[in-house]
Amino acid sequence: MNNKKILGLIGLSARARKICFGADSVELEIKKKKVNLIIVATDASTRSKEKFEKLSKSYNIPLIIEGEIEILSKAIGKSNKAIIGIKDVNIANEIQKIKNGGEVIG
Repeated sequence: MNNKKILGLIGLSARARKICFGADSVELEIKKKKVNLIIVATDASTRSKEKFEKLSKSYNIPLIIEGEIEILSKAIGKSNKAIIGIKDVNIANEIQKIKNGGEVIG
């Protein structure tokens, strides 16, 4: 993930306490219907990727597989976090716009 805008938005949502991270925590928040976007590191285990792809489909939540564990973890100020759930709907929408080639508003 070389897009600094996406990493900046992930960091912003972390500072606003609008994220969850780690497989168990993200899965729990998905089941509570509080997650608006799932971000999975490219170097996460195949099992984790498949698990969150299924959760993404069954709960109709967008999923992005991008970035390395180290880079994503650094963006949220933690270590060794391969799965991040974005709870804020506006930040989730902006990340998806950037990922799909759009531009940040403002």
